[in-house]
Amino acid sequence: MAKKYKRNVSQSSTRQTPANATTPASSPVEKSGSSPFSRRGVTEFNPNYDYVIKDLKRIGVLAGSFFVILIILSFFLN
Repeated sequence: MAKKYKRNVSQSSTRQTPANATTPASSPVEKSGSSPFSRRGVTEFNPNYDYVIKDLKRIGVLAGSFFVILIILSFFLN
């Protein structure tokens, strides 16, 4: 078996800023009441899988039609 490696992910939001660095002043309401994602303007992950549903329907129709063909052929080949 292949050896599994853990990936180290660094998070920029947990890094400490130096004491002498200047940061813009922000209101305490922003820091306490909002999540880090809302400040950056990141939206929720909402993918669109319409093409997958169409493909699954097509596969179902093909599989059903093959079963019907096999049943019909079983009557004629006996």
